[in-house]
Order: sequence, then structure tokens, then C-alpha cells
Amino acid sequence: MFCSKDSYIENYDIAVIGAGHAGIEASLAAARLGCSVIIFTINMDAVGNCPCNPSIGGTAKGHLVREIDALGGEMAKTADNCSLQSRLLNRGKGPAVHSLRAQIDRRRYSEIMKHKLEREKNLYVRQAEIVEIARDIDKNFYLKSNTGIIFRSKSVILATGTYLGGKIFIGESSFNGGPDGIFPAMFLKKSLENLGIKFRRFKTGTPARALKSSLDFSKMQIQFGDREIIPFSFETDSSKIKNLEVCHITWTNARTKKIILNNLHRSILYSKEIKAIGPRYCPSIEDKIIRFKEKTEHQIFVEPCGLNTDEMYLQGLSTSLPEDAQIKLYSTIAGFENITITRPAYAIEYDCVDPLQLNSILEFKEVPLLFCSGQIAGSSGYEEAAAQGLIAGINAARKILGKTEVVLDRQSSYVGILINDMTTKGVSDPYRMMTSRAEYRLILRQDNADERLTPMGRNIGLISDERWENFQNKLEIKKSELKRISKIIVPPSERINGVFRKINTSEISTGIRLADLLKRPEINYKILEKIELGNNKISGEILDQIQIEIKYEGYIKRQLANIKKIKRQSLTLIPSNIKYNEIIGLRLEAREKLSKIKPSNIQEASTISGVNPADISVLIVWINKLENCRILQNKGLIKK
Repeated sequence: MFCSKDSYIENYDIAVIGAGHAGIEASLAAARLGCSVIIFTINMDAVGNCPCNPSIGGTAKGHLVREIDALGGEMAKTADNCSLQSRLLNRGKGPAVHSLRAQIDRRRYSEIMKHKLEREKNLYVRQAEIVEIARDIDKNFYLKSNTGIIFRSKSVILATGTYLGGKIFIGESSFNGGPDGIFPAMFLKKSLENLGIKFRRFKTGTPARALKSSLDFSKMQIQFGDREIIPFSFETDSSKIKNLEVCHITWTNARTKKIILNNLHRSILYSKEIKAIGPRYCPSIEDKIIRFKEKTEHQIFVEPCGLNTDEMYLQGLSTSLPEDAQIKLYSTIAGFENITITRPAYAIEYDCVDPLQLNSILEFKEVPLLFCSGQIAGSSGYEEAAAQGLIAGINAARKILGKTEVVLDRQSSYVGILINDMTTKGVSDPYRMMTSRAEYRLILRQDNADERLTPMGRNIGLISDERWENFQNKLEIKKSELKRISKIIVPPSERINGVFRKINTSEISTGIRLADLLKRPEINYKILEKIELGNNKISGEILDQIQIEIKYEGYIKRQLANIKKIKRQSLTLIPSNIKYNEIIGLRLEAREKLSKIKPSNIQEASTISGVNPADISVLIVWINKLENCRILQNKGLIKK
């Protein structure tokens, strides 16, 4: 132990190391549940920093933000408060993949989050680098700061982001550092390894920032925000959010490609100086040029960083090329001919853990009450980090308070999928949430996150009485409208059929239920208003949700039935004498893992890394086959 009787010690229930998106949600949740919490940050001005995209949300990530809000987290409200432009992505596709994304004022976001931490009861914010961590025989944690102060806590949540062992690469130049020129945390890893934690190295990168006045936007395509804005938070009044900025789109070209190829040997990503693994779904421009050799054009988004800055974020141009090569390649792009770079692009390498060391509440299996969330746990992205932080904070508090764990399953949420994937399947590169990872996307839509998770948030203790009452009122309004449209019979008339002819939908010759009309792809509530059968007393958000549930009713019922079936099957016992090597259709890796671990039921089998849903389906069919054979044998219908 590094503390003596003379050491100055402060006592807390929970200590959170790192005040990024994971640490913020973890500390706020734990404090609101009644625990005394201290959160550490290397720099107070970096609380809630967005060192990469000045945005929140995106495909699948928007789902996570709404789920965080539904459970009682803060990310959605803060994003709404500093939104610059809001868009609902994938409108041309089905509602299952509709995802919110907002450009935000990154400095304003940081300021709001810092203030929320400062004003939260039971929560203390401290600028300090934690350099050592140890545990005594009573299982308390002792944390030592770089200035020698000792902090004692019952639980610790690691949320160090990319700061732990951070190393910056810009071409041939490299140095220890964290994002945005902030010091890295270089000493904590050793004492965590002494606790038995195993580490690996991941990397990520960010594009350059450019001065707005140096760009020629007349050569770029304008990208506007949505006219009708949908907030991230179910508590935010949509009328209070305005689109304050526009974004722009431009493209790389053959000249850009040539400069990159001519300088590829100077990129540390290809000179083999970096051996860490980067995010598969957020490649550098060098990666894009190499992977897609036939393409000369790659889309670039030019996005504002805030209202009080002229820095522009160049999304799609992440690179680790030297600064002089960066300037050359940027200058080849339409609108960038006279570009002034304010911050060069860089790659960052950092320490993270193998998430297979964590259980379903993000607690280390071998070190009880030590939790891990965010990029140190193997994920990428602000939203993935915030989701993990919320669950880690909730469960750290509940364990200290003697309450049962809160585990979200794959059928209930994207948060559940995120944690289940990471802790049971592991990650080979920084994990990014995608809608394709969800087996039941039509159930896990962004519009119904409150219906799925707010009751859970209420039971946990993070949903206020006022919010709960508003939620109940919303459910009643929706229920009443569903009842109304199921009862109303629409008679045929020339006026109604005239409207139908204009929108190319079938005319009606007999009475038809209003709900059945809404099932038609050409008909929505705006059309119902034209035939005086709409309901303008209800918010557009509720009407949109009703339309989705009516139009996709059959598919939704089918997925709900499958979920019930899976939950029933998860309790299926696996015979102790089962021979996995004899099961036809079971992959080799699954056979080896199942034979070694010997799960007692399907639920346990489904959580094993290397055993995928297809393997589980094959296993269930095989067990049913064995059971049917046993029954027939007992009846003497077949030989044993």
C-alpha cells in the first residue's frame, strides 16, 4: 500500500476516473442514487470534451442517446441545449434505422456538462491525475493523485477515454499526449496491472480543423437541417430547438489520391510504427484510398465546431500524414484551395482493456466493485461511452446500496446489445454501434425508447415524478388515438376518393376502418387532415409513432413473438452428456468453446464469446431432437 497513517485521506462511496462522456453519466447516476461520488479529470476545462466530431448521434448512435435519456441520463438534454443543426438520418429507409444526429457547439456542451457536475448533490469534481490504485484487505480502494493526496472509495469506475498511455502521431512526429493537447495519464496502468487487469493498445484518429474564412463554400453542396426538428430528449420542447448553422459537402479527387499515395510511406499507419488496432468503421483517408483503389472521389463533410469559433471540422479526412502532406492534399479539394489549417489531423494510440474481463454490468470479474466504461473498455464514440458509463454508475451504486444488479438484454435496447457484444464476444477493434447488430431493429426504434426503458429508469430511481406523470399522459393520449382510429369507419365519397386519386392510392367503394387506411404506404396523418379525419391536437412525434405501429403491425407482432420464444428457450437445459462434436451445423469455434465451458442452459451458452446466434439456433434444434428421441424411446417406438 502507498498510504501511511500520516497520509491525508478523503472518503467516498465511488470514485470515477475520467470526466468524459462515460465518466459524466456514471458519476451523475451514482450521485443521484444516493452515493457520495468524486470524479477526477486531468483538466477541468476538458470535462465533456468532444475531441473528434462536434456532433452527437448518428446511425444507431442516435438510438443510444435516446435510450440514455429514457433511463434518466444527461447526454440527450445537453445535446439539445447546444444543438446547431439537427437531422433525422435514413429517412429514405424504414423506421427501424431512422437515427437522430445533431451538430453541436462543442464548447457549450462541455460547459453545460461541467456545470451539471458542479451543481449535483453528493458529487465532487476534482482536477487531478490518478497515478496509482490499490486495494486493502477490507476491499476498499485507495487512489493516489499526482500531488500525493489519497482518496478511499468502496468502488471505482474507470473512464479514462484515450488518455491512458496516450501517444500522438503526426507523420514522423510522435509524442506522449491526450486529445486537444492535454496531458496523457502515463502512470495508472501499472497499478491496474498489479490488480490483474490485462491491457491492449487501440488507436483512433481525427481530421484537421480549418479556418472558416479560408474555405470557398460556393464550390460545395449545402446540407440543411430538418424543418421539423425531433429532439434527442423526450423532455425537450422541439419548438425551442432551431437550426443555427448549415453544413457543406465536397469531394476528394484524383489529385488528392495521388498526393496521398506519394506520401503513404510517411504515414505511421503504413510505416508500421503504430501496431495498435484502429476503428474498422471510421477509416482514415489513407485507408479509404488503399481499400477502395478504384475510387477517386470520397465524400467530405464540412461542419461547424461552434457559434463562437470559426474552426470547421473536416469529417472524412482523418489522417496521420505529416502536416505538410496534409496541407497539400487538402488544397486539392474543391473549396479548400486556399485552406488554412488551425489544428492538424493526428492519430492517437492508447491503452484499453479486453472487455471479456468484464461481466454484464461492466464490472471486472476478478476485481469486484471495479468497473470500466467507454474507450478504455474497447469501444469507440461518445454515445457508446455514455451508455456504458450510465450502466456502470447505476450498478456501482446499487451494489454499494445492497440492491440487485440492472442488466439490459439484447431484446430490450441497443445499450443491452452494446454491452452484451463487448462482454461476451469481445472486440478486435474499437467497437462501434450499428443497427445491423440488433436482431430486433423494428422493436428497438429510436422513437419508442421511452416506452421500452422509462419504466426501468423509474424503478431504478432516475426518473422524476413530473417526468413519470408526463410519460403516463403520453401513453394515455396514444392509447386514446389508437382506439379512435380503430373505431372510425370511413365511408366512400367523391371528395375522399378525389384525394386518393391524387396520391395514387386505391379508391374505396365500401366503408373502411381508419386504422386500415393508415396501413397504406401512401397515407399518413397529413393526408388524413385533408379528408378531415386527422388529429391536430396530438404532437407530431406521437402521430409518427402511431403510424409506424399501424403500418408495421404484422412485422412488430412477429418480432415480439420471436422475443418471447427466445426468452422461453433461454431457460432450456442442456443435457450434461451432450456431445458438441456430433452436432451438425455447429461451427468449430463454438464446439470448442461449448465443450470447454459446459454451460448448463441456453442462456449461459449464448453469453460465451465465439458462440453466435446461429450456433444457438443449431444447438436448440439439436436439444429438441434429443428430447423427441428420448420420448419415443420411453414409449418403445424406437430403439435406445
